Amino acid sequence: MDEKDIPRNLREEEEEEEENLSEETKSSISSLPWEIDYLGNKLFKYQGYWYYEDILQAIPNFHKSFQPQETDIIVAAFPKSGTTWLKALTFALIQRSKHPLEEDNHPLLSHNPHEIVPYLELDLYLKSSKPDLTKFLSSSLSPRLFSTHMSLDALKAPLKESSCKIVYVCRNVKDVLVSLWHFLNANKGVEWGDFSQSEKISGVDDHSFEAMFESFCNGVTLYGPFEDHALSYWQGSLEDPKHVLFMMYEEFKAEPRTQVKRLAEFLDCPFTKEEEDSGSVDKILELCSLSNLSSLEINKTGTLDGVDFKTYFRKGQVGDWKSYMTPEMVNKIDMIIEEKLKGSGLKF
Repeated sequence: MDEKDIPRNLREEEEEEEENLSEETKSSISSLPWEIDYLGNKLFKYQGYWYYEDILQAIPNFHKSFQPQETDIIVAAFPKSGTTWLKALTFALIQRSKHPLEEDNHPLLSHNPHEIVPYLELDLYLKSSKPDLTKFLSSSLSPRLFSTHMSLDALKAPLKESSCKIVYVCRNVKDVLVSLWHFLNANKGVEWGDFSQSEKISGVDDHSFEAMFESFCNGVTLYGPFEDHALSYWQGSLEDPKHVLFMMYEEFKAEPRTQVKRLAEFLDCPFTKEEEDSGSVDKILELCSLSNLSSLEINKTGTLDGVDFKTYFRKGQVGDWKSYMTPEMVNKIDMIIEEKLKGSGLKF
């Protein structure tokens, strides 16, 4: 049903209900512990993780309204851990029967991966408590595909007893920090978090790498602490390997063919012998490669919510942190990670 077909009084009732829920959520958020982050925004701690106020309003919306379907696929990652790459690969894999890799009008050639695979909390439930998901197809041949930066802990409530698939990509925290620093400095005009100027620290021209480093070490960063975020998915993959796949960015870079085949197997769309013989694995890797995606016109000139698509593509290198961190920094963050991951079996 189109919005114009909904009776006016019903629309007004829904809008009033949504406004009341928003005010109720805002009231509960105000009682949460908070800190000022390196961008000058308030971060609120909710169920062990840090969020901006607008994202915190989206999470209850997601918990209350999202109805998972058996074939759903959710791509998850901590920010700047390879999300764009994983979105592209996952879409290309599950849609290859509908969108052959050889076609000139493949969606990835004309759309940024973030346009194709929406974030649950940033694109859908941030804008509405009950977003219209009817435009997303759902079948074994064309499953719904979403993404998130939320931890697995935050996903568990609506996904309880669901058979949907979750793919998580994890990256060395030091490279995550460097990538995030570059990304934020490339988007200094973008407002992160929905706050008034009176609640922001003004006069900041460049984001301090040292300040970001300290926040990461303290765990006070959007969606952090990083270690808890990674551990939630690591433990989920050990407990339920059929529905949670934990992938390392560094392994993807070192063995792309092996890892993309592993991803296809998990998503129940393995490559046939004929596909492998015809080079389909390499074609998907080439289509979704950083060099190819960054060279496309849409990713050179396009924008989404004020963010230039070109800023999603930088080096994508493993070990780039070596050019930015002092030995003291490396030692400090390595000790924190080692302590947090002790006994888990997860290593970087």
